[in-house]
Amino acid sequence: MTNSVVCKFGGSSVANATQIEKVRRIVADNPQRRFVVVSAPGRVQKNEEKITDHLLNIATRGQHFRDSRKSISATESKQAVIDRFSGIISDLEIEGNDLIESLKTDLEPNLDGDKRIAFLASRGEHYNARIIARYFQRKGMEARACLPEEFGFLVTDSYLDAKVEEPAYENIAVLDQEETDMVTVIPGFYGVTEAGEIAVFSRGGSDLTGGEIAYAIDGDKYENWTDVSGVLESDPRIISAARAIPRLTFKEIRLLSSKGVNVFHLDAMLNCRKRKIPIHVRNTNHPEAAGTQILNERVPEEGVVGIARLDNMAYIYLEKDMLCEEVGFTATLLKIFQSYGINTYHYPTDKDDIAVLVKQDDLKGSINDLRRAIEKQLKPDFMDVVYNLSVITPVGLGLKRNSYPLVDAINALGEHHIPIEMIDQSPSQICFHIGVSQAVADDALNILYRVLINDTRA
Repeated sequence: MTNSVVCKFGGSSVANATQIEKVRRIVADNPQRRFVVVSAPGRVQKNEEKITDHLLNIATRGQHFRDSRKSISATESKQAVIDRFSGIISDLEIEGNDLIESLKTDLEPNLDGDKRIAFLASRGEHYNARIIARYFQRKGMEARACLPEEFGFLVTDSYLDAKVEEPAYENIAVLDQEETDMVTVIPGFYGVTEAGEIAVFSRGGSDLTGGEIAYAIDGDKYENWTDVSGVLESDPRIISAARAIPRLTFKEIRLLSSKGVNVFHLDAMLNCRKRKIPIHVRNTNHPEAAGTQILNERVPEEGVVGIARLDNMAYIYLEKDMLCEEVGFTATLLKIFQSYGINTYHYPTDKDDIAVLVKQDDLKGSINDLRRAIEKQLKPDFMDVVYNLSVITPVGLGLKRNSYPLVDAINALGEHHIPIEMIDQSPSQICFHIGVSQAVADDALNILYRVLINDTRA
């Protein structure tokens, strides 16, 4: 290990020349920042399409935007991608004619199906990494672009949902031994199969690349640079007073992320946790901000650190006398959901009833068949489906063996006449889930934030 720090910069951080210069300064500020993973350029204006979406539109010959009822042809997307990269190259004042010619060739691949989609989807990261490395060099830094197809970032041949293969880690580790002072710029989001074909991770996969690089080199730290100053206590669109959380454990951030806090790719954390590599979420536009550190362990100084929320949920409610004593009842019920491809989130039970929480969109087209299957196999006395539910989840290590926050939450919602549709506590006891009607979810979130976080500040 050479005390290296891996930095991943998201799309907003590398969207244009101004942002890329911010990235350069951040990297130059710390000689340990030797591995830089970059996304495709993000939006500059809110109303413009992302480069990756243009690339997917090219890959699907215009179907990607037609599915969104947008009248942008594949030819228009192709020109948009070329213009965007040409503009970045020009603004950075680097030589890039060869890159644009190579890009034009890559936008006309002789591929079909998933291989075509994966190859084209990866081109945003691919060319951004090459451009950024060239800019670093122009500014006097020792830097190189290192591409997955060159160093052997081996992945499975699930072209649109690839997984990292074990030999990839050895190949990555070699990079850490080659050049002690060189900054290595790596495109995120994709790898290469044993057959030499491009395969991509799920959307947001540049985070995963960063985490895997950090794991392979046993890095000192994985810095995830984005456009927010850390993981916020709650949704800032609803809670304007939400602050960045200074420290979280991997368990806490996974709970928050799975319940709607959009931070980064969950899988990016798994290997970092195995090697106890801390993750530091920071703001490219405000590098002086402390951000959020994600650690294996921390000493809780508070009850609740953050409150997440999932909208557009539904639950299927069943009543049947003594169902809890019917061996296999819950297992059979969950298998029915599985047979229809419906993921289940929670299923609080009592002696005579059970509720199964799902995303309501997953019920579209199958709810009638699902109900018939449940009635046939389990013969409930009563069954109902409740739609338009929001699940609000307070999270914090300090909740363990401390019932007061849960009691405070229930009392506060009751005082404001907000009915609770569902309540459940995790087995780990570091979070609980309260379901309310989506119509009152904003009010409920504000109330819970005030009672569980704001009023408890020292």
